[in-house]
Amino acid sequence: MRGQQNCHARPLHSVSDETAHVLDRPGVRLHYRRTPRRAGPAVVLLHGLASNLTRWSEFVAATSLRQQAQLIRLDLRGHGDSDTRRRVGLEAWSDDLIALLDAEAQPQAVLVGHSLGAQVALHCAAHYPGRVRALVLIDPVFRAALRGRWRLMAAAGPLFALAATAVRGANAVGLRRRQLAPLDLEALDRQARIALQSPAAEAEFIRQYSSTRADLRSFRSAHYLQELVELFRPLPPPASYAQPMLVLLSTGATFAALAATRSIAAGFPHGRVQTIDCHHWPLTERPFEVRQAIEGFVAPHIGPYPAATPALR
Repeated sequence: MRGQQNCHARPLHSVSDETAHVLDRPGVRLHYRRTPRRAGPAVVLLHGLASNLTRWSEFVAATSLRQQAQLIRLDLRGHGDSDTRRRVGLEAWSDDLIALLDAEAQPQAVLVGHSLGAQVALHCAAHYPGRVRALVLIDPVFRAALRGRWRLMAAAGPLFALAATAVRGANAVGLRRRQLAPLDLEALDRQARIALQSPAAEAEFIRQYSSTRADLRSFRSAHYLQELVELFRPLPPPASYAQPMLVLLSTGATFAALAATRSIAAGFPHGRVQTIDCHHWPLTERPFEVRQAIEGFVAPHIGPYPAATPALR
C-alpha cells in the first residue's frame, strides 16, 4: 500500500537546500519538504485534486522566494506518501496545516493553492485567520460559477459522499488496491509542454489532464469521491476574508465560467484578480508567468515578524 515508502516512491528532482520530513498526525504520517527557515512567515504550497507535492517541484527549484522565505510543500492527507484509509476533507486538511505550522514554529504562513489546494487555503484562512498572512488562489472553485457537467457534479455531492463511505467500507473488509502507480507531476508537466508545441495536441492535453481514469491509477477511489464533494463545497462569502489575496484565473475556464468566477473573486476586500492565458493548469502551461505573479505578490508579505509575533492559536 502507498503508506509504505518503497511502494509509492516518486522521482523527485531535489532542490539543494530542501529537506524531507514527516509529521505524525492522527491516522496519517504527513510527508513534506521544506527549505531553510527565514525571518518571516513560511510560504506553504498546496496541490490540487488527486495530485501531490511534485506539482510544485519546478516552482521550488526556480523561484527567487527561496532566498526570502521558508518554502513548505506537502502531500495533503490521502495524497502521495501521506497515505491514509481515513476520511479526508477540508477540516482535516486545515487542521493538518496548522499542526505543520506549529511543528515548524511558524506563527503565520502565506498559503498558495491550486484548485482543491485553493479551497483548502480558503477554508484554513476562514477558520484560523490569525495564522494566514496572505493567500494566492490559482483557479479556486466557486460553486455559483460552475457550468455544464461540473454544476451537475456539484449537485451530486451527497451521492459522491455515500459512494465514498461505501468504498471505505469495502476497503475495511479487505477489498482494496495494495499498490498505486507513482505520479511524478514534474515529469508529466515537461512532457505536456512538449506536446503543446503542436496545436493538434491541445485536445489530447485537456483530455489527459481532465481524465478521472488517469487520476485513479495513482489515487484511491474513496478519496477521489470525497474530494469531489470537498472541491464543490460552499465557502464563506468573499467579503468575510480580511487577508490580502491574489486570485489567478485561467482564461480557458475549463470547469467554470470565467466572467462569473472573476465577478465572485472581485468580492474579496483585499484581493487582486489576474488572468493567465491557459486552460486549468497554469503551473503546467505557463510556469514562468505564474511564478512571476506569485513572487510579485508574495514578496511584500514575507518580511520579518514584528518583535511581538502573533500567538500560535
